Amino acid sequence: MSETVAASDDAVADLEAAHAAYEETTDRIADHGESEVRAVAAAHNRATTLLDRYDGRATGTGNFEAFIEFEEVYESFVGELADDLPHRDAFETTAERFDKRRLSESDFAAAREALTPAGDIADLLDERDARAAAYRDARRTVDDRLADLNERLDELERVRELGDTDLDAPVVDLRDPIATYDEHVADAFATFERETSAREFLDLIATTEQYPLVEFISPPAELREYVETTPVGSEPIPTLIEYADHSPSKLAHYVDDPQELKRHVAVHRSYLERLDSDPLEIGWPPPPADELRWQARELVSVVGRFAHEDVVAALREVRTLAGEDRYERLRNAARARADLTADERDRLSSGALDRELDRVRAERDRLAAALDEYPPL
Repeated sequence: MSETVAASDDAVADLEAAHAAYEETTDRIADHGESEVRAVAAAHNRATTLLDRYDGRATGTGNFEAFIEFEEVYESFVGELADDLPHRDAFETTAERFDKRRLSESDFAAAREALTPAGDIADLLDERDARAAAYRDARRTVDDRLADLNERLDELERVRELGDTDLDAPVVDLRDPIATYDEHVADAFATFERETSAREFLDLIATTEQYPLVEFISPPAELREYVETTPVGSEPIPTLIEYADHSPSKLAHYVDDPQELKRHVAVHRSYLERLDSDPLEIGWPPPPADELRWQARELVSVVGRFAHEDVVAALREVRTLAGEDRYERLRNAARARADLTADERDRLSSGALDRELDRVRAERDRLAAALDEYPPL
């Protein structure tokens, strides 16, 4: 038996035991009656409170006033108890013991002893609360293990699905066109950023707001306004970043207001430096066919604004591939080759993964059945 199965067995056994213990206490309370148990608990709590308050004050000859007060209060308390209160005789016994001229520590000890049967009933309420908490904890442990097993099952089923893929499919027919496009668009984007004005470059990035599948972060409004309204906006982005490193005195040779440039460019330097061609690339392995067709449609609209026709042509070739019947077979093979580790391939070929799938499913079903059998409180 594996460690995980043993742990699940222990968790279920703990849940069964916690439920049995909780039920045992609730049955005992039901035998007495809920209201009767609560009445005994209230009476026992009142009695022990009085004993604790006067023990030591009403004993011996030191405080006759406290002695008289205690006798009156305790006798009045017992007299007010319901006639049918379970173990009422125990309270009466303690009152009779205190009906004397002098009380000692042993009288209080004997009174507490006499109240033990009533205390046992009163303790049932706390015991039920404690056992309910233990039951909830045990159930939570089973629920947590079930969640872990469901995650593991999802992972195993993902690997199993990849294992059913045709790993011998000619993925090169897909990889080469995508790699060609990604490489070309990366070069074109870098050239565009290096050679065009910051004004035009950020305008292109802002335009991609219309294309949700081209996931650039829009330029900060104040940065875009700065490059649109100042002469330095005609310089490329790398030049602006370089200017931001200059001292104010050196920068004064290039711009009218060095502080304005630093305030707008230096503050947003990290944003500018993170802008790259990644949102324009397809990546590997590629997305599903439907997603790629929509993505390529939007990319054509964006890439066509700054790249040469050969880059757009490479993108259109990729989009054409997404419409072919073999695309998903090639894509699944690409995913399998990229995602499956050597160990997973070995486990697939040896049957170990299928055996683990069966074990995890059985373990999950047992935990789920336990949660159904033992519902929340």
